[in-house]
Amino acid sequence: MNPLTRRQALTGAATTAILASAEKSFAMKTRDIVIVNAKVTTLDRENPVAQAVAIRDGRFLAVGSEPAARAAAGPDATVIDARGRRLIPGLIDSHIHVIRGGLNYNMELRWEGVPTLADAMAMLKRQAENTPPPQWVRVVGGFTEHQFAEKRLPTLDEINAAAPETPVFILHLYDRAMLNGAALRAVGYTKDTPNPPGGEIVRDAAGNPTGLLLAQPNATILYATLAKGPKLPAEYQLNSTKHFMRELNSLGVTSVIDAGGGSQNYPDDYEIVEKLHKDGELTLRIGYNLFTQKPKEEIKDFATWTTKVRPGDGDDTYRHNGAGEMLVYSAADFEDFRVARPDMPPQMEGDLEPVVRLLAERRWPWRLHATYDETIGRALDVFEKVNRDVPLQGLNWFFDHAETISERNIDRIAALGGGIAVQHRMAFQGEYFVERYGAKAAEATPPIKRMMAAGVPVGAGTDATRVASYNPWVSLGWLVTSKTVGGLRLYPAANRLDRETALRLWTERNTWFSNEVGKKGQIKAGQLADLALLSDDYFAVPEDEIVHLRAVLTMLGGKVVYGEGDFAPLGPVAPKAMPDWSPVATFGGHYRRDETAKKLASACACHSACSVHGHDHAAALGASVPAADVQSFWGTLGCGCWAV
Repeated sequence: MNPLTRRQALTGAATTAILASAEKSFAMKTRDIVIVNAKVTTLDRENPVAQAVAIRDGRFLAVGSEPAARAAAGPDATVIDARGRRLIPGLIDSHIHVIRGGLNYNMELRWEGVPTLADAMAMLKRQAENTPPPQWVRVVGGFTEHQFAEKRLPTLDEINAAAPETPVFILHLYDRAMLNGAALRAVGYTKDTPNPPGGEIVRDAAGNPTGLLLAQPNATILYATLAKGPKLPAEYQLNSTKHFMRELNSLGVTSVIDAGGGSQNYPDDYEIVEKLHKDGELTLRIGYNLFTQKPKEEIKDFATWTTKVRPGDGDDTYRHNGAGEMLVYSAADFEDFRVARPDMPPQMEGDLEPVVRLLAERRWPWRLHATYDETIGRALDVFEKVNRDVPLQGLNWFFDHAETISERNIDRIAALGGGIAVQHRMAFQGEYFVERYGAKAAEATPPIKRMMAAGVPVGAGTDATRVASYNPWVSLGWLVTSKTVGGLRLYPAANRLDRETALRLWTERNTWFSNEVGKKGQIKAGQLADLALLSDDYFAVPEDEIVHLRAVLTMLGGKVVYGEGDFAPLGPVAPKAMPDWSPVATFGGHYRRDETAKKLASACACHSACSVHGHDHAAALGASVPAADVQSFWGTLGCGCWAV
């Protein structure tokens, strides 16, 4: 037996109450585990609810009553008391950019879920003061102006005032980036810099760059500018990836499918995640798709890759999943609803067909980014042509996004045996869509119930980190309520999902997209023991509270990868964020509403109004920092009044 750590020992009675077993070490790695006193949502239609589970060798051994679970496990099993909390299968994100996101996570200031622009700018100011040259402050996606109480983005003058010397790059969705003067100097954009193809450097009356970059109509300028910033060294990238995985674990995520991404080159940019896998340090199951990187060289990429790796290569923790989401550049329709739908070029079909034919012949599943029905229809013309020579049934190929897909194209996908992976991008861009196309057109964007009725496999994900948030509960809240993060209800009841159906899209339904049906996604004897114990009851909280759910205990293959509160002693301690100026060290990740933080804020003598920033400390505290770091919060506001 390993001795208790000092941290575990300090938890005292709380630990005793949770662990019915007297032994509290990581003997759980080899012993059977029994979780009792839980509200278990199994998603197994033959056994839909349970009170206890038993786990052995990384898989569910028994699911049912407490006596049955105890009887199935060995006599020295570790017993965890769930204290009546809701237990669900571990969440699966079928579309996320976790590999690229992990390499950069520790460099990025997250505005995800921050409720006011005032709080966001206070965070930016504090981070600019913490960040040493030549590093940048990066706010790279996952937020929208509509989430802020002020319903606007910061002005360039406000950004420059908050950070006069430190380069700042703020990416808003895929429509624009805002750079302060220091960042313009760092990237070298001047009066003489020409606009790149597909992008605009906005200029003042004298022709000088203002700091605003616009995607016109694609995001290449945004990608290219961000790529000019400093990168973390390999040691820090390892640490960064661990922190991003832990953040996802804290939200109940146990599996992901990485959709590749721009500037994510294979195999070089996969070395960090592969090292973590080799060392047994992955806390997520990762399936990865390969994303072509060079226009006009797509067929060359896939011809090479298909000789080096096969779908399914790897193990249950890290495995290859196929091609995409970029197959050819001429088929990529970017989803900026602030501008008109782009028409794909005439050569799209000619570029796409040889790639799809190669993948079909070599039995590689693929995924294809497609926002608009017009793009999907043209791609299906190609898929149907290839299917006449090389049947696609059984390949588990699919479209991503499909916000405006028509009923006809849904039926065409069903006939070819394809699927559709949906993401909650409309939760961040719904207001823009309504402004351009009208509320009626937005009522089925995407038409999820129609997809399911046609028999098309449908799963859910985030498309994080640059567009929507990586927080699965924001997605689940959107699926159930149809509300954007700004509060606009998009869909009538006919296109909203009940809570169980939404949860299935985030668990068992997503296993089709990685060819792992029956292996995970349910709490069922024989499946991988991936699970999340929730902070509150998903099936009982008001609909608008779903977005605030978290995990208090997350297990991957029966191993605890995250614990908080009373369950913290069961999980690993987070490594110190590297570098020491990392925004993660000060602010953490996604905004976390915390009642304890509000109580602490109310105890501050100046909580009613901040003379420096003119807004409520109590509201801002939860928006800015984790509850445990009150002093950092007051420092963030810069008013010096952090005494409690």
